[in-house]
Amino acid sequence: MTRWYEDIAIDEPFPLGSHTFSQDEIIRFATLYDPQYFHIDPQAARHSHFGGLIASGWHTVSVGHRKMVDALFAEENRLREEGLEPGVSGPSPGVNSMEFKVPVRPGDTVTYELVVTDKRASNSIPGWGLLFNRLTALNQRGELVYRAEIVGFSKRRDYRMPTKLRLLQALTKVPVIGALLQRGT
Repeated sequence: MTRWYEDIAIDEPFPLGSHTFSQDEIIRFATLYDPQYFHIDPQAARHSHFGGLIASGWHTVSVGHRKMVDALFAEENRLREEGLEPGVSGPSPGVNSMEFKVPVRPGDTVTYELVVTDKRASNSIPGWGLLFNRLTALNQRGELVYRAEIVGFSKRRDYRMPTKLRLLQALTKVPVIGALLQRGT
């Protein structure tokens, strides 16, 4: 999230936008990344247990994550335009769960949303907090097509490094001491 850890509200929906999946796009993505017959062959897919061509789950995920990145950059720009300093997002330590509930078919419009469901200060990385997020995707009929529980880091605005750590950090910048410390690792 491009807000400071302290500014992130729990359970506040963050809309990411919508995407309409075309048959050509579904086939193109699947041909490159997930070439199973029910993703690339409309004729054969009619006889599958899906009853027709469906998008790869990875296609649904890729579009959603792209929407998330674009929305976070837009949020960063919005904050700057308001004269505010955006927070700093960190990496994601992982995905806790991922579900594909309803197939995405040609012509479906899927709307994505991110919600921070919980947060806590990081125990291992000083100055950072962990965000526990739910990413959902609903089709135009309101059916849940995709859901993921993902974790991400967010920098804490008011963090001040303890004196002992600041001193160690400063010592590593002194050439002789820094070289000795590097040899010890």
